[in-house]
Amino acid sequence: MSEQAIVETTASQPAKSRSLGASIFLNAARTAEFRMGAVIFLGLLLLSVVAPTLLGLSATKFSVGLKFSPPFPEQGWVWPHMFGTDQLGRDLLARSLIGLRNALMIGIASVIGMFVIGSAIGMLAGYAGGWTSLILMRITDAQMSIPVIILAITILGVTRPTPMSVILVFILAGWPGYARIARSVTMSERRKEYVRAAKILGASDLRILLVHIAPNTLPPIAFVAVLDVARMMIFEAILGFIGIGIQPPTPTFGTIIADGTKYLMNAWWITTIPGLLLAASLCGINLMGGALERSRNKFLQGVL
Repeated sequence: MSEQAIVETTASQPAKSRSLGASIFLNAARTAEFRMGAVIFLGLLLLSVVAPTLLGLSATKFSVGLKFSPPFPEQGWVWPHMFGTDQLGRDLLARSLIGLRNALMIGIASVIGMFVIGSAIGMLAGYAGGWTSLILMRITDAQMSIPVIILAITILGVTRPTPMSVILVFILAGWPGYARIARSVTMSERRKEYVRAAKILGASDLRILLVHIAPNTLPPIAFVAVLDVARMMIFEAILGFIGIGIQPPTPTFGTIIADGTKYLMNAWWITTIPGLLLAASLCGINLMGGALERSRNKFLQGVL
């Protein structure tokens, strides 16, 4: 075999690595843990998207005469307030489902932004090295030193919180973690033979990063990001609970639970129903994320 053929064979190795993400996912998908989590998560996601509109539920319509209606009343299932109402007579099921929709939207959008920005910065720092890496990592370290809650209070406390502003705060607080992981993996990948072969064949640095290194670097990080969706949902609920999250009348888990704490003795369902819904969604995400992370670790142990 000629030298040119050897180089071309080595450079073609990233094509095989493009199945890395699929291999990790398929291995995780075979587990009962992942399937159970997927059923819980996708079921709740579907409910939050279609149920309020399909069932004609309103999260803002109130009726003082129906305030503090208990769930599952003695006379049986009474539509549409089978899960009770709050202090203003608003349907608790509709408010909880829309709160779940908002939490999922913020969690997923935040993690996507964190992943894209952090991975791009980390891969650039890991591949370039030298002063570029030093400067980018010092910026990353400085950003990581600020807790997400402190950053959120600082920014959202002086502005009117909106879904977009909450997402931007979470992205600003979370991208450094992805940058550090991406830099570490990229530094390892750039020393491998297929990268050297690609350079010999005349591939540009940008092509090497996007076509050869990224398929090896990003899939394992992307699967870890699944767990961060749950973490962002918790942070969103915390912000709403302390009053600096998305503002009423838009329902969120945090604001609903915060309102319900005033009536725990005589209207326990105001905090319990959204709390159970939040816990169930987090359980589904964590089951899927845990299965994916274990699958990734098994794959890396087998390779390394």
